[in-house]
Amino acid sequence: MNSLFKAALRVNLRSVLNAGKNISSVTAIKQQQCLSRNFSYMCMSNYQQSNSTPKTNSNLCSCGCGSRGAHTKAEKDLVEFLTEEIVAERKAQKAKTIPTEIDGFKAKLNGAEVTLTKTTGDETIKIHFNVNHTVDTDTEADMSPEMDKPQIGELKSKPTFKVDLVHDDTTVSLVCSFVTADQQEDGYNDVFGIDEVSIYNGDWKENVYSVSGEVIDSYLYDLLLNYLDEKGITNEFAEKLSEYSTAYEHSAYISLLEGLSKFASGK
Repeated sequence: MNSLFKAALRVNLRSVLNAGKNISSVTAIKQQQCLSRNFSYMCMSNYQQSNSTPKTNSNLCSCGCGSRGAHTKAEKDLVEFLTEEIVAERKAQKAKTIPTEIDGFKAKLNGAEVTLTKTTGDETIKIHFNVNHTVDTDTEADMSPEMDKPQIGELKSKPTFKVDLVHDDTTVSLVCSFVTADQQEDGYNDVFGIDEVSIYNGDWKENVYSVSGEVIDSYLYDLLLNYLDEKGITNEFAEKLSEYSTAYEHSAYISLLEGLSKFASGK
């Protein structure tokens, strides 16, 4: 009986020990699997982070302008020249601000177009001009062979301008332009001349008749100039108009250069 009991006890003890070993083995295997999974996850996570992290300034231009993408050589050369040109033009700029009126005429600016307006009693005078393509040198360049560079005269804007004399619903319109030195007639010192004359009611239309200043009677031509003179459109006023147009055109030119620079640099 004792022998049977001991044998059974030995068998049970061995089973328990084997079971404990099996449990330990399973636990160890699971721990190894967990460690392997954790290590694999950490490696994958580090890989994803290294690939998802943005590279700072990797696609910015190396010139330091802050724009996206690299500049071509032509773009770099253009931006470099424009930067120097803008500085030079600003130094040469005489009028830093554009006046709001000339001799009682209030100025209204709209892009390249300028309108000067003055009202006296029941009559309104409007002067319209555009500064595009109006700049020319004041004098011809000095081409002396002793000079390294020719002396270029001062750039001035001398636009064609239209004078509208408005009374009630009727408008007398005179298109005027500046007279060059070779156009001056003997005994005359007019700064500008009359190119065209028209009169109409209401708004101007394409079918309004106009006559050239070259074909009207010379005496009538002089009377019209005197009439403009009484309205304040004198030679002195025309000179001021040219100075105003020159300043405004120069300001517009600098703005154009700045716009080109921003466009070329991608800002």
